[in-house]
Amino acid sequence: MSLLRAVALIVRRSLRQHLVSTSITVLTTALAAGLVLSVFSIHAQTYAAFAGGAGGFDAVLGARGNQLQLVLNAVFHLEASAGNIPWSAYEEVAADPRVKLAIPYSMGDSVQGQRIVGTTTAMFEPRDGARLELQPGGRVFDPHRGEAVVGSYAAAATGLTVGSTFHPAHGVVEHGAESHAEEYVVTGVLAPTNTPIDRVVWIPIEGVFRMGGHVLRGAGEDFEAHPHEPIPDAHKEVSAVMLQFHSPMAGFSLEQEINREATEATLAFPVGRVIAELFDALGWASRVLELVAYLVVLISTGAILAALYNTINERRREIAILRSLGASRRFVFSVVIAESSVIALAGAVLGVGVHAVILSVTAEVIRVRTGVVLDVFAFHSAYVWMPVGMVFLGALAGVAPAARAYATDVANHLRPHA
Repeated sequence: MSLLRAVALIVRRSLRQHLVSTSITVLTTALAAGLVLSVFSIHAQTYAAFAGGAGGFDAVLGARGNQLQLVLNAVFHLEASAGNIPWSAYEEVAADPRVKLAIPYSMGDSVQGQRIVGTTTAMFEPRDGARLELQPGGRVFDPHRGEAVVGSYAAAATGLTVGSTFHPAHGVVEHGAESHAEEYVVTGVLAPTNTPIDRVVWIPIEGVFRMGGHVLRGAGEDFEAHPHEPIPDAHKEVSAVMLQFHSPMAGFSLEQEINREATEATLAFPVGRVIAELFDALGWASRVLELVAYLVVLISTGAILAALYNTINERRREIAILRSLGASRRFVFSVVIAESSVIALAGAVLGVGVHAVILSVTAEVIRVRTGVVLDVFAFHSAYVWMPVGMVFLGALAGVAPAARAYATDVANHLRPHA
């Protein structure tokens, strides 16, 4: 115990004597550790959040085309819609015994850059995997009136509250878009779900069909709705249909039928697989970031080595005095290794703070762009192996300086200076 106390005392004194170089080295190590943590943590969290961000839905039915574009548009409200499918396609899939729930979406308008989605009140009913709750004082819109329910983030971004009114704008732009004449009143604001649902303004799908300037082509010809006149189902069309199945096998069988036999629709199933394919395709970018992180770690290891190696010359006389007082070569070697390990450990601890800053900024950008929320405090295995790895590399970096201290000639460095 006394030996350990002596090592700790000498290490503390040495670090204090070389405070500037030690601080710079610790900061460099902290940046490296924070970068490593961020690369692995952000990748793991974004993968989990996007792969599981379907809001309780198993699949998306939409126009014939790319499944990824369909999922990004209908689930994450990104990208442009690939087109519409006739109302009959929605009715057919909703009546399929394999389908547990089918909710139509109609998209294309916005409010101050926040997307508007026309849907039915079934969207707000409890379902497996998701439950949308309204903030106190709100209610779900009446499907036959000009009313809206606003996601929590959309409400914060637009300033809309219960009782507020707005005019939908054509397209998805923040400013300068032509507004429709129709006015909607907000009847409810959703409680935060930490999913893309928070970024949406929800209105009755009938309102989208009757919006001025909207042309329906469900029957293959242009049709424009007139006030107080019913819209034949043959003319209606939807952008997507969100689906839940009774079982995974039901989803696989329907996916085979639609994607291999149908000519007008695509079924993206399961949603998580489609997103996983995107991450797999972008895997090279993640690997490049990992290589950069490892390179920075090597640079920080080199910084520890250089900082200690340069101080050994200044400490030769101090080391010689220690040796003359009975300290063994092994003790001197251990002191330098301990010093480099402490620097690495301090950098690793500060690196957690650096990681928190990087992740907080990244999480805010992702939340604003997609509505997906990352957990800054979510555990990742890197929190365990990163400090251990940094201390190991720090100790390794101290070997060369320790060897130099080990080889210090006592008689030569105790000789009085001329």
